[in-house]
Amino acid sequence: MTALIYCPFPDKESAEAIGTTLLDEGLVGCINIGGPIRSLYAWAGERGEGEETPAILKTDAALLRTAIARLEVLHPYESPAIAGWPCEAGAATREWLAGLNEGK
Repeated sequence: MTALIYCPFPDKESAEAIGTTLLDEGLVGCINIGGPIRSLYAWAGERGEGEETPAILKTDAALLRTAIARLEVLHPYESPAIAGWPCEAGAATREWLAGLNEGK
């Protein structure tokens, strides 16, 4: 089964650097990095806002927890917002991402 991870980054450069590391480590097969988004949030009892760079990472569901744990370590935020979930995918995508798990 396939899995997706959603995670906002402070900028494109950090998303690219961390995505490259996760690709090199075989924990994800792809990272899609979006354009800037405006974020409104509540944190530590205060309201805030800022610009972030969203990313969706694709992986095999068997690697989901490991990929999220590694992303938490690499991410520059103190408490990054990371959400991951198993999902249905087409046959070619399932086969491609299942190959990530072969060497693990």
